[in-house]
Amino acid sequence: MTGFVVWVDFRLKPGARDSFRKLVDANATASARNEAGCRRFDVTEARDEPDRVVLYEIYESEAAFDEHCRTAHFDEFNTQSAPLVDIKLVTICDLVLEATP
Repeated sequence: MTGFVVWVDFRLKPGARDSFRKLVDANATASARNEAGCRRFDVTEARDEPDRVVLYEIYESEAAFDEHCRTAHFDEFNTQSAPLVDIKLVTICDLVLEATP
């Protein structure tokens, strides 16, 4: 199985997590529900790091991810969340094994 994986590690400004989570949760939900090329979109919070949120996203292809970046819900998230973020680290990966039960 192949896929295009994006890890996004957000280091938020102190106290911004609740506002950020509302925005990112809406983006993740819209992506998973409305984008045919989005296979997975997980939002995670680092334990003992209240200002850190990490996204794990799987798309069918890089083209599907590019389409995601052109959606209205992504644009809204990206624009509105920017003031809440201190650091944003993006890692692009190729999915080489998707082990499922």
